[in-house]
Amino acid sequence: MEVSSKLAAIISRLDSMTTDVEEEQASRRFEKNGQQVAIVTYDSATKTFNLAEIKSQQKFEFDDIDLVAMEIYDLFTD
Repeated sequence: MEVSSKLAAIISRLDSMTTDVEEEQASRRFEKNGQQVAIVTYDSATKTFNLAEIKSQQKFEFDDIDLVAMEIYDLFTD
């Protein structure tokens, strides 16, 4: 039986944004059951992640990949 980590999958997607050197700002959409819950943009100049929560229309800035991943994970479990 294979157990996959949802948090590891989120971190993998975020990490791919940091290595995409062609784009100054890379972004990813995160969905739960086909509904968009967040958009994350990575700014390579400032090395920060900007998270926009769709439902609450709040925006947050993170300089730590683990913190933004946990926030996205929380959105998935709500």
